[in-house]
Amino acid sequence: MRFARTRRDPVEVNLTPLIDVVFLLLIFFMVSTTFETRQALELTLPETTSGVAAEVSPVTVVITAAGVYRLGERELAPAELPAALAAEAEQAREHGLVVEADGRASHADVVHVLDQAGLQGIQRVRIATTESRSSETLSSEFWPSEIWPSETISPPAETP
Repeated sequence: MRFARTRRDPVEVNLTPLIDVVFLLLIFFMVSTTFETRQALELTLPETTSGVAAEVSPVTVVITAAGVYRLGERELAPAELPAALAAEAEQAREHGLVVEADGRASHADVVHVLDQAGLQGIQRVRIATTESRSSETLSSEFWPSEIWPSETISPPAETP
C-alpha cells in the first residue's frame, strides 16, 4: 500500500526581525550616549623653551588668528570683552587669568586683553604656550612665570 507523502516546505530562518532589533538597540545606544560638548578651536600656540607646568585656571580668554575672543563658551567682539571680563573678574582675581592666543593672532588683540585685565584689577595673568620640541608633536601646555600687567613680559634678569 502506498501512502501519499505530505510535502514539507523547506525550513527558512527569517532574519528581518533580528536585524530590526539590532538596529533599534544601536539607535538607542547612540541617542543615550553623552558626548563632550566643548568646542575645540584650532590654535597654534607659540613655543617656549622655558616655562613651568601649571594647573588650568578657571578663567581663560582665547584669541583666535582671526581676532575673535572667546571667554568660556561665548564668542565675543572686542567691544563686548570688557563687560564679559568684568563679570568674571572676581574669579580671575582669585585664581588668575590665562590668555590662550593663537601664534598668528595680532599683538594688538593680546594687548587689548592684558589692558582689560589690568583695568579689572586682575594681577595674575598667564600666557599659554607649548613646549618647544624638535621633531615631536607639541601637545602639553606650559606657562611662563606669572606676568603682571604693569611689568614687561620677559622675566626679570637675575643678578649674581
